[in-house]
Amino acid sequence: MAANNSALRITKVSPAYWRATLNNPPLNIFGPHLYAGLRLLLDDLEKDQQVRVIVFDSDVAEYFCAHYDMAWPKEGVNIPGYAPVRGDWPTFVHRLSNLDVVSIASIRGRVRGIGSEFILACDMRFASREKAILGQPEVGAGVAPGGGGLEWLPRLCGRSRTLEIVLGSDDFGASTAELYGWINRALPDADLDGFVDTFARRVAGFDKFPLVNVKRIVNQRAGVANFADLHESQLLFGRCVETPETQRRVRNLFAAGLQQNGDTERNLGRALAHLTSD
Repeated sequence: MAANNSALRITKVSPAYWRATLNNPPLNIFGPHLYAGLRLLLDDLEKDQQVRVIVFDSDVAEYFCAHYDMAWPKEGVNIPGYAPVRGDWPTFVHRLSNLDVVSIASIRGRVRGIGSEFILACDMRFASREKAILGQPEVGAGVAPGGGGLEWLPRLCGRSRTLEIVLGSDDFGASTAELYGWINRALPDADLDGFVDTFARRVAGFDKFPLVNVKRIVNQRAGVANFADLHESQLLFGRCVETPETQRRVRNLFAAGLQQNGDTERNLGRALAHLTSD
């Protein structure tokens, strides 16, 4: 039985079709409880021989996943399934992208930073045209994407668009994300849930052997983020965090309202344009 925790709710629509709903209000911050729940979910998905498709969505209005928890505790976390994300994340991404289950992100609301990197590790991404906002804001906050953005985006969007996304640290609407290849499709908000559910049920009705092996071969042909590259990017993130300039910039971000349910989080791309490390 897939384990629920306080930040992730698992629903078995059928033995072959599961849903995982992020529920860590008010911002769906990517913190210890959510990460622990996702790790336990992967354990269950890897063991279960019937499941063919998993859909990730959000139960929090305006946010699919805001970003990494910049107040993540360095020690003393006692949650079933937990591991420190700095160190374990490359393994998690490798497991998710090579999972013998089709993974789909159904995106409504803001998804930035490690949230964006999480959906990039999924096999497919569908988003609300009106309500999805995507971003890789790390450089604007004084760090570098350390969870796969530097690995997945060049494959999907190309070099120049990746540099625009990452170095600009701005917010992108779903229509532009679709044009760039960041997501599969941007759909009218009223159609998103029905489209994803119909597609998931369709895939869940097919035999598992061809699903698994087609995904395996496509991964080989197209290439997926590898452990060594993910580890290198995570080390760069860690080096950035230790600089005095970044620490001042992050303090200024918190003073401006980071990780609070307000204008800074809703319009993070705009807020970063006015941020300094003074």
